[in-house]
Amino acid sequence: MTTTMLETRALASTPGVARTRHRRTGRVTLGRVIHSEWIKIWSLRSTVVSLLATVGVVVALGLLFSAVASGHVGGDSLGIGAGGTADPVGASLGGVQLAQLVIGVIGVLLVAGEYSTGMIRTTLAAVPKRLPVLWGKTLVFGGVTLALTLVGTLAAFFGGQQILGTHGVDLFDPGVLRAVVGGAVYLTGVGLLGLALAAMLRATAAAIAALFGAMLVVPGLFPLLPSSWNDAVGPYLPSHAGESFMAVTPSAGMLGPWAGLAVFAGYVVVALAAAAVLLKRRDA
Repeated sequence: MTTTMLETRALASTPGVARTRHRRTGRVTLGRVIHSEWIKIWSLRSTVVSLLATVGVVVALGLLFSAVASGHVGGDSLGIGAGGTADPVGASLGGVQLAQLVIGVIGVLLVAGEYSTGMIRTTLAAVPKRLPVLWGKTLVFGGVTLALTLVGTLAAFFGGQQILGTHGVDLFDPGVLRAVVGGAVYLTGVGLLGLALAAMLRATAAAIAALFGAMLVVPGLFPLLPSSWNDAVGPYLPSHAGESFMAVTPSAGMLGPWAGLAVFAGYVVVALAAAAVLLKRRDA
């Protein structure tokens, strides 16, 4: 055995060298993919700013709608108070409807942006099995979105109830906590739908159009259809199902809160499953 071979074996048996080699030849795991996606999402200033803007929209519009509802703005109450029927929780969560546009676009850009720059080929070369990339993006984006939007809905709720004063409600009144958490869950689901559509369509414009069509255009057209169609299908649209979960008392014709959550979650799961199948079958 030559001196060179002996030196090589000695280096390989040295603990520090062995650990270095292990790090260099480590397997691709879901944990490592999640860590890389975590770095990606926080390294893009535009993504961070957009996420914070989503929270800002939820809080600012929630306070504005609460002020209008209480009569503090414009001097005209929307009915909250003696004999009024307006929903104080719905007023403070009014910003969720606009925030869904922002968070949906962020979800689209998180995936479509990599396809447009070609960066996705590098990502998939580093993770040949591909699916961990999708699951990593889903877990990181979903977790960050849920945490930030929950802060936003709680801030909007507490601020809105302060504005409403004696006409406000308590967080632990029946259905209120579920509605506040439901606002964050709904926004997270919309963001994940955008992410899944971008993985399926690979184009920013097409994914945004599909998302807005499903969440805004189709529900807006349903009232123009025969009432039998609207009554039978309308409650099962993704936006209506999600909204029923973040309503203290769902309006007539809507699904119950937990049934609505199940239907909305089903749309998200099916979209992510379709994205996973296409990601495995198609070239980058």
